[in-house]
Amino acid sequence: MTSDPRQGPIGSVCTLLALIRFSHTLFALPWALAGLVLGAGGWPEWAVLGWVLVAMVGARTAAMTWNRLVDRHLDASNPRTAARPSVTGQVTPVAMVVMVVVSAAIFVVAAYNLNPLCGALSWPTLALLLLYSHTKRFTAGAHWVLGLGLGLSPVGAYLAARGAFDLGAAAAGALGLAVTLWTAGFDILYACQDIDHDRREGLRSVPARLGIGGALNVARGCHGLVPFALLLAAWLGSLGAVYLGGVAVVAALLVWEHRLVRADDLSKVGQAFFQVNVLIAVVMLVATAADVVTGGGS
Repeated sequence: MTSDPRQGPIGSVCTLLALIRFSHTLFALPWALAGLVLGAGGWPEWAVLGWVLVAMVGARTAAMTWNRLVDRHLDASNPRTAARPSVTGQVTPVAMVVMVVVSAAIFVVAAYNLNPLCGALSWPTLALLLLYSHTKRFTAGAHWVLGLGLGLSPVGAYLAARGAFDLGAAAAGALGLAVTLWTAGFDILYACQDIDHDRREGLRSVPARLGIGGALNVARGCHGLVPFALLLAAWLGSLGAVYLGGVAVVAALLVWEHRLVRADDLSKVGQAFFQVNVLIAVVMLVATAADVVTGGGS
């Protein structure tokens, strides 16, 4: 798996997991579980939960490994990413290709084991997830493509429980809209770190196009819409006070996130990117699950 013969199998796996930031699965997974709870109307069947978890891990691993593979030359020219194992040779291109193929296959197999609809939708979903890595080369909309990729997680998980589109899928769709806007916003914040590199390499990120001040305004706009999308989900899904309490907490966390990141001080981007956003995702999972299980909106 790696070019270092002294590294054992466990070390190789750990290196690859570090390369794809496996811990960042926590961004999308809580939203998927929230969609699953909505679809199941409570605690889902264990088999469905298991296959959803497998599908999520497979999809994200395939997408992130593909990103590291196709971006390795760009990463080499960026001081922030030049030490990544995909750049230094610790993880070879061949190993990454194998990981993409295996992970993609796991995702598709898991989707078909859920139900035929999820299986059929796994192919365009996979295509979108892999396409994202190329979009920043030709459009500043790449941040929203990434957002859509994560935003599909609550919808897909809802369909995993239901097996068909129904009226309740609209609530999961509203959750997906919230995730899309939320992800695009924090990805724009994160990209502010690379503004000089992106401009030098001709990459079309929002910060490279609008400057840091303009990018922060766009991110604020995206995040300002997130609570409204979450409220739309509450209305469509007949969710109650517990869920609405979660929305209020998320709104406060988003305000905090934007207080951490300023145009003249990007030192806390990492804290805003990981800690705050994982907390947002977990809060909405807990609020959604608690509301559905207790019948808060009934």
